[in-house]
Order: sequence, then C-alpha cells, then structure tokens
Amino acid sequence: MNRFLTATGIALLRSDADALLFSAKSFAAAMLAYYIALRAGVPKPSWAIVTVYIVSQNSAGASLGRGVYRFAGTIVGAVATVAIVPCFVNDPLVCSVVLAGWIGLCLYFSLLDRTARAYAFVLSGYTASLIGFPGVFHPAAIFDTASVRVQEISIGILCAVLVHRFVLPKRMTGQFTAKLSATLRDARRLAGDALHGRSGQGFRHDRDRLAGDLLALQGLAAHLPYDPVPVTPSLETLHLIHDRLARLLPLATEVGDRIHALRSGDRSLRNERPNELADELAALLDGAGDWLAAADAAGRDAVAIRLIDRARTLRTRIAAEAATAGDRLAANLAGHLAEMIGLLHECDRLGRIVGRSSARTALATPRPPDAASHRRAGRATGYVYHRDPWMAARSALGAVAGIVIGCAFWIWSAWPEGGLAVSILGVCCALFGNVDTPAPNVVKYMTGSVVGVAVSLVYSFAILPRVTDFAGLAAVLAPAFLVAGSLQARPTTAYMALGITLTIPILSGLGASYAGDFAGSLNSVVALFAATGFAVASMSLFQTIPVDAAIGRLLRLNRRDVRRRALGGAPDEALWTSLMIDRTALLLPRLRLSGTSHPDVLDDTLHHLRVGHAAGRLHRAIRHLGANDGEIAHDGFELLTAIALRFGPGYRAGPSDATALHRRIEALAARIADSPPADRALLLDLLIDLRFALGPGGAVSWETDR
Repeated sequence: MNRFLTATGIALLRSDADALLFSAKSFAAAMLAYYIALRAGVPKPSWAIVTVYIVSQNSAGASLGRGVYRFAGTIVGAVATVAIVPCFVNDPLVCSVVLAGWIGLCLYFSLLDRTARAYAFVLSGYTASLIGFPGVFHPAAIFDTASVRVQEISIGILCAVLVHRFVLPKRMTGQFTAKLSATLRDARRLAGDALHGRSGQGFRHDRDRLAGDLLALQGLAAHLPYDPVPVTPSLETLHLIHDRLARLLPLATEVGDRIHALRSGDRSLRNERPNELADELAALLDGAGDWLAAADAAGRDAVAIRLIDRARTLRTRIAAEAATAGDRLAANLAGHLAEMIGLLHECDRLGRIVGRSSARTALATPRPPDAASHRRAGRATGYVYHRDPWMAARSALGAVAGIVIGCAFWIWSAWPEGGLAVSILGVCCALFGNVDTPAPNVVKYMTGSVVGVAVSLVYSFAILPRVTDFAGLAAVLAPAFLVAGSLQARPTTAYMALGITLTIPILSGLGASYAGDFAGSLNSVVALFAATGFAVASMSLFQTIPVDAAIGRLLRLNRRDVRRRALGGAPDEALWTSLMIDRTALLLPRLRLSGTSHPDVLDDTLHHLRVGHAAGRLHRAIRHLGANDGEIAHDGFELLTAIALRFGPGYRAGPSDATALHRRIEALAARIADSPPADRALLLDLLIDLRFALGPGGAVSWETDR
C-alpha cells in the first residue's frame, strides 16, 4: 500500500510539474506572439494570443501537428468565406445559411476523418464562422478581414510551435515508447490469462485494456512525424505492431476457450489420443507459460522460436492421425498456440526496434518465423478507423439547424451584436461537435468564460489603465494566464481553461493601446453568454446522440458486417480485425457513460469479430475447393448462408438455433473427415473456429434484444 501511495504521489507531482511547464511555455509563446503582432501593426493582436492557447499541446510533436493543421484550416476557411460572402451580398439570410452549410460540411468531414487531420476541417468551419458572420452586413471589407485574421493566426501558430519545439521540448517519441512498453506488458498478461484458463471479470478487464491501449497508441503515433527527434519509428513498423496486437485480442480468447474445453468434462471434445501426445500438449502449454513469465528479453527469443517449432510439429502430428473431435481440437489449439507465441515474439522484436527509434535497424533486422505469416504476407494494415457517414451527417445537419435558427433570430431582430453571437455559436458547433453529447463540454467552456469575463473586467478597468510598457503588461497578465494554462494541461479542466484563455485577450481589448469601452465590453459579454447558452440548447436538441443509441448502432453495424463476411463480402481479415478493435475502443467510454447496465456488450463485439473472421476465411477456403468436392462446397455455403440469416436485421435467436448450427458444423466436419479434400486440415480448423466463435448459446442475450 505504501508503495502504491508513493507511486501515485510521484505521478501526481510529475503531472503538476508538466502542467506548470506547459503553462509557462504557452504564456511565453503568447507574449512573444503578442509582441510580434504589435510590431507588425495587425488590427487585433489579441487573436495571436488566442491562437497560441488553441494550438499549444503537451508535446512538441502534437503542437507542431496541430499548428500545421490549424494553418491549413485557417487558409481554407478564409478562402471559402471570401468566396461565399460577396456572392450573397444582397441576401443576408441566404448568405448566413450558406455559411452554416459550410460549417456543417467541415464538421461532417472532421467526424468522418477521426485522425489528427480532422482538426484542419474543424478550423475551416471555425474560421468561416469567425470571419463570415460579422461580415454578412459588411461584405466590402471581407477580404481585408480574412487577410489580417490569417496574419494574426499565423503569428500565433509560429510562436507556439517555436517555443514548444525548442524550449525544454517534451518529445512524443518518449511517451509513445513508454505506452508501447505498457501495451506489450498488457498483451503478455492477456496471453497468460488464456494459457492458465482464466476467465470472468479479470480476463475481460485485461482484454478491454488492450483494446484501449491500441487506440491510445494510435493517437500518440499520429504526432510522431512532427516530433523533434533525429529518427522516428517507421510507419511500417508501427503498422506491423498494431496488426499483431489486434490479432492477439481475439486469439487469446480462442486459446482460452480451447484449453477450457479440453480440460472440461465434455467427452465429445476431450482429447483421446495416446497419452504421449496429451503430455506433449500439456508440456507445450507449460513451456509457453514459463516463456511469458521470463524476464530475460534476449533469452526469450530463442525459446520462442523453439516453442513455435514444437507447436507446429505437434499440430501436424495430431492432425495427421486425428480420429475424434477432441483430436481435431487439440491440433487446432496447437496451431493457435504457435500463432500466439509468434505474435508476441514478433511484438517483442518490433518493440525493441521502436525503442532504438531506428528505421534502418528495422530494415536490417531479420524477421523470425511467424506462425501467421501466411495470412499477413501483404502490406501491414495498421489501425483502421470506424467511420459512420450517417451519424456524421446527423450531427452536421444538427449544427446547421442550430446556426440557421440563430441567424434567423439575429437578422429578424436586427441585434447589433448578433453577428458576434452567431460567430461564437458557429465556433461552439465546430469545436465541440465531435462527440455524442457536446453540450456538457460547452457548459464547461461557459463556466470558464464566466471566470474569464470577471478577470477581463478587472484587467480592463482596474489594472490595464495603469500599465505603461510591454514588460509591465506581461507581468500583470502572467498570474491569470499561468493558472489558466496549468488547468488547460489537465484533461478534466481543459475546456474550462479554454473559456478563460480565449476570453481574456479579446474581452480585455489587448490592442496596440488601451481603449477601455465598458458599453462595448458589456455588449460582447451579453453576446458571448447568449451564444453559448443557445449553443447548449441547440446541441442538446439537434446534435446529441443518446449513449444507448450509439451503442446499439455500433452493434447493428457489427451484425451487418458479419453477415457480409459470411456471404463473401466485407474487408479482409486484418482490416476486419482492426476495424472491430476500433469499434471496441469506441464502446468502452460509451459503456461508462451509459445509465443502463450492458455487461455483455463488449462480449458481443468480440463474438462478432470472431464469427466474422472465421466465416470470411471459411467462405474463401470453400470457394477454392476443387470440382470433386462439390457436395462439401454446397453444404459449406448453406452453412454460411444460415449464419448470414442469423445476423440479418430483425432476426430473433431461439435456444434451438445455436444447437442446429452446431449440428450442421459437426456434420460438415464429419463429411470433410470422411472424404478429405485437399485443404482438409484448414477446413476443419476453420469449422472449429466457427463453432467456438458462435458460442454454446450463439449470440448473447443483450444483443438479441436490440
């Protein structure tokens, strides 16, 4: 306990130190940007400060990547605004609708992309909102406004990138390597759970943790190309690691299921071959367990190669003389053990390559045998993102609807500050619309804005009138920005901190000279809170997707894709596995937010992954059977059609359906065993995989209730 408390305390202190360093560097970059903007004579140098705090991230690589995408998005958004506003100079409402449509289109593409590039789409809509709506009634100045806004933002981007890159830079490569090491430990722990026959909550926790690790690794890897290090891990190496870890996730369950079945009292699955083969299989399992627990990384390599050879040899011997279902299951287990050991061995090797951060080493190091190399002979797939055009369009159309309603009220009421209010509304829709329930994040931003408004008023009318030089200005701004910057570095308070750091520079009127305007500040405050309040209401109505609805849609898409794979469609195995891993990672946070207990949802996803994997491979194997195996092919396609119907829309699984499918699988396996086709061993393996994937009762109960 004391050791745990000490480790926790060290982690908290390190987190505090990182937050303070981030805050200090961000403030230094903001003041540098402000100074350059003042010397350049841009109309609103406060936007350079705002840009610094939007771009700044906890690592140098992430800050550079975000800066590049923000610059690209700003340019595109400014060009789009200059193209849109003059075309509708005589009809402000139509102009506002077109601008709202552009923001919705940018939001749509950002939701579809889901990579770091999505930020460029977000900023395209963000920029159009900031420049376009205030210029609806002043179209003649739109080009000048867009031009100076690009200049102000470019200054902020440049200063943020330079400071975070060259002043005590925090490198993303180190974070990625540490996370990869933790992920590989989690992978070995999951494999150990499978070898020891563990199940239940502990096994599920390790499995779900590995799925979350893969998403976190992908998020870190996206910024590696921008990291200030001489050499970063090659993209091919990262893709290879992901492919192996993604395959390990369902494979561990496959191995655990077969060990449990062979050790259970089910006589139909018990291995009845001579004791020497059973003893060899038990010794192989013990050897694999000892290998997983070994601490010597160098020694593990040689042991892994020997274990892979033993497993392959044992599989061949058992399969050649298999006479019972138990024999075939034992051979199947030996093959999966060879694959699992090969995957972990390859991950260890690739992990060491990443640790050395040398792409040349990756090319020069020979690859050891891999039990699954026949299925991964092509290019590595890497992480595959789930993309849902329908859900993205729903959220984008909701944003358009909210903005158009706000524009209609502004134009109908002739509210002088309405253009500012609608621009803030558009910014909220662009920045916060990338989650299922964006309104709570807007509320956090509004809370920070309340603090920012209070601080801004104190600065504007009590402190800034007494400041006479730039050094004094930086000194008086430091306390507020340093505190807000440290809050921005912490995920739980980041949105609230943005409300502070984005409000103070604009509302305080940080320009070339002091120009206190209480009435103007009050009107801006009213516009700010009216816009954010309306954003909360409109997002709750038009952009919120209930958590249970999002969970149900992911499961329905899983079933659809399983059906396609059973009929010979959908992606290949590696792409399919990676896609399902991403869907699992998307389900994890949604399940934590759901008010309803869905204990079997992640089991559903793994069930879908395994069925789709086995059915797709079986379909391809049957399709390549020779002309003499027509009856086997016919029965195989009928089996796959029955599975496709089982995963069709509106299907209700009965208790006898799973039994009927299992009997069809056993009958087909018996026919293959009696009149063996050329790929007899592969077909029998795939039928075993399919039977275990379907489970003793088929799909779990929660899934059939959707």
